[in-house]
Amino acid sequence: MVTSDCTMDTCEELCEHPQVVCLARKDALPETEAQQVAETFKLLGDATRIKMLHALAKRELCVCDLAAVVEMGQSAVSHQLRLLRSARLVKYRKEGKMAWYSLDDTHIESLLAQCVEHTRHR
Repeated sequence: MVTSDCTMDTCEELCEHPQVVCLARKDALPETEAQQVAETFKLLGDATRIKMLHALAKRELCVCDLAAVVEMGQSAVSHQLRLLRSARLVKYRKEGKMAWYSLDDTHIESLLAQCVEHTRHR
């Protein structure tokens, strides 16, 4: 029997389970954390930034090399890197006149790897 999408996404009978609701509310993210996570996912909602993060997950890159990898101008890449840096997704270090970028921490690498794995899993 095929069920329409409309009925699959809703309960057929209106009811609430007070204990479950109480536990779920107790475990809910605070509003400020939920906003921060949402902002992070907004930044991750751009294919160019994903490509940049993926490249940086493999190795530290200077802005010039990263621009070549994603086939964009350095100015555009620098703008994207500023956004990613402000969200603590990437970090940089200066070496003379060169700016070298890498992922901020292993959480970012894990998040990206899990998203890629989820996308490939069918």
